[in-house]
Amino acid sequence: MSGSPAGSGPEPGPTPGSVRHSLIELTAVAVLAEIVFYLVGGLPAAGAGAVLLVGVALVTARYVAGAGVPAVGWRRRERLMEAHEPGLGDWRWTVRQGLDPEGDVQPLRGRLQRLFAARLSEVHGLSLPADRDRAAELLGPRLWPWIDPDAPAPAEAVPAPVLLALVDRLESL
Repeated sequence: MSGSPAGSGPEPGPTPGSVRHSLIELTAVAVLAEIVFYLVGGLPAAGAGAVLLVGVALVTARYVAGAGVPAVGWRRRERLMEAHEPGLGDWRWTVRQGLDPEGDVQPLRGRLQRLFAARLSEVHGLSLPADRDRAAELLGPRLWPWIDPDAPAPAEAVPAPVLLALVDRLESL
């Protein structure tokens, strides 16, 4: 009689998709590959195959171990706010264009919308497009038209006092 209680079946194996399950499957594939290398090319092929498999395992382990580290190895850099890293270099141009009556207000408005969306998400757990009523309440009726993602961009330039009020409100959120 075995040491397991009556009626209990064999212990279940690792859950598919788990790290343990994946390692077992990859080890089985590596062993089978080594057998094929040996059968096809003999001992030199098996040795070259072992070196190749160890190299691939080390590169994969390095990649997986750095999964939480941004921009490590060949990983694509995180997309932050736009296709390029945010910096203050073109903010001067953006603000100047947004304040100039002859300039274009849309780049400034778009950046302000992204900043407010990020702040509302981080601090209040709100989505600017989805939680428009709550976001409008937090910004106030004077500032909301400049940030409202569903409203068309105002035709006139952003008045300097409104821009200052928007920046102050962004900091106070």
